[in-house]
Amino acid sequence: MRQTLAVLLTGAALAAASPPSEAGPEITTSALEYRHGEVLLQGYIAYDGAETAKRPGVLIVHAWRGQDDFVREKARELASMGYVAFALDMYGKGVYAQTNQEAAALAGKYKGDRALLRARARAGLEVLRAHALVDPDRVAAIGFCFGGTTVLELARDGAPLRGVVSFHGGLETPMPARKGQVEAKVLVLHGGDDPLVPPSEVEAFWKEMREARVDHQIVILSGAVHSFTEPAAGDDPSKGAAYDATAARRAAEAMVRFFGEVLASGR
Repeated sequence: MRQTLAVLLTGAALAAASPPSEAGPEITTSALEYRHGEVLLQGYIAYDGAETAKRPGVLIVHAWRGQDDFVREKARELASMGYVAFALDMYGKGVYAQTNQEAAALAGKYKGDRALLRARARAGLEVLRAHALVDPDRVAAIGFCFGGTTVLELARDGAPLRGVVSFHGGLETPMPARKGQVEAKVLVLHGGDDPLVPPSEVEAFWKEMREARVDHQIVILSGAVHSFTEPAAGDDPSKGAAYDATAARRAAEAMVRFFGEVLASGR
């Protein structure tokens, strides 16, 4: 796999470790329809089309509005690093919230039914694991905000994942992890001043992971609030959600190190 020491999730171009004159990877992308029960979904897959060997896969779960350019760009960035990246669809083909009120209603349906949330996310995970270029034994998942909540639920559910990374996701759950059930290692990247996920929720999550004997890390990014990886969140932290370039860079670097550990050929 290409060992790219790149800064992801900041909107900056990837910096390849190879000489500047070398051609970059040929990233193949496409929309990919699939179903969960009767619901038609449409994900977005990206990979280096010039490589034929199986490689690790990374599942990407969108924030509360739905699949958007942000997660599709993350898929392309991860593909440039040598992964097959699949941005799943939690809501249904063409469903995207135009307002915060619509987003709250969409996300609330799944947050209020964690069994449905887990099953819908697993449908996307199985699409990725079944891809011809993916090593199904080396798959991780990342998510942003609502997506961060979702990948943690996948971990709690015992999904076949090497690791999950939550970027400014909610940490509470009515279905806590049980000892011996969680296969994935867990990395939580959390804004230290996030008013939507207060310290009490972080502490409860830490206790949950500790009691369930989950291999976990919680990285507190000082000064950051909710949505710190997303430029579209604006630059006013007093609103509770804002982009923070430093926090985004540090979180991305932590994810890259984590993937270097959990997606290696051996455990």
